[in-house]
Amino acid sequence: AMLGLENYLGRKFTHVIAGEIGGGNAIAPMIVAAQSGLPVIDGDGMGRAFPELQMDTFMIAGIPPSPAVLADHLEHVTVFDGIDDPTTLERFARVVTIQMGGGAGLAMCVGDKPTVQNAAIPGTTSLAIAIGEAVLQARSGRGNPVKAALGVTGGRELFTGKIVNVERRNEGGFAKGILNLDGTGEYSGHKYAIDFQNENLIVRTESGEAMIIVPDLICLVDEDSAEPVTTEVVRYGLRVSVLGIPAPVQLKTEQALKYVGPAAFGYPQVPYIPMEGTYGQPAGARV
Repeated sequence: AMLGLENYLGRKFTHVIAGEIGGGNAIAPMIVAAQSGLPVIDGDGMGRAFPELQMDTFMIAGIPPSPAVLADHLEHVTVFDGIDDPTTLERFARVVTIQMGGGAGLAMCVGDKPTVQNAAIPGTTSLAIAIGEAVLQARSGRGNPVKAALGVTGGRELFTGKIVNVERRNEGGFAKGILNLDGTGEYSGHKYAIDFQNENLIVRTESGEAMIIVPDLICLVDEDSAEPVTTEVVRYGLRVSVLGIPAPVQLKTEQALKYVGPAAFGYPQVPYIPMEGTYGQPAGARV
């Protein structure tokens, strides 16, 4: 995909950066860097995972979504150009990706150094590595992996619970649904629900009150190992710790919330109330 975009523009790139520090999209730039010899910028366009292109900070900052290139494992290349709206590019690219077998590489958002500095969320690759190192060190030293992860991210434990029901449906190419959990330990006797669309969106108490709201991060991890429990693998009976992590400041602006706030996911009636804390900074840390 990167070579296809280079060929189309007649230019060579000097760096690569992740559009999303989530799942395989966080690793893809590393693979491209290993193949091309280019350095990877320590940052990304989300500071978390989101399901759609218009939710990327590069798009929010007004960087044109095209030209963009999709490529499959057979090196078939599709170029998109003249598209000013990322939601349109998202719609077209999903159709082509399905025809490519359900998986494709995407290269887009060409910019210079000031453009990247203005749009990207810095330090997220380092943060991801730091989380992993903290969790592994806690496991090997018989520490608490969940507390170790929270100590790096600036988040807090919302509750621990057992998943008692998963309502999942495919809608518009997304996995949507609701998780129902019964509190465990000190949270026993309480019930919670989590709305999700690929990623977790809102945590609600049994009274319906929203505890944590997108774009703040809602993370389910195994309560013993801190191994992530994603919406694809969540199932009845799992015992999890539910963590809240403050969103990066770039996602909390009035402009960004149009694309990544609750209304963007179909919850116009839910106001976004930021959780306390600073992304990537433990409570009480000096920034």
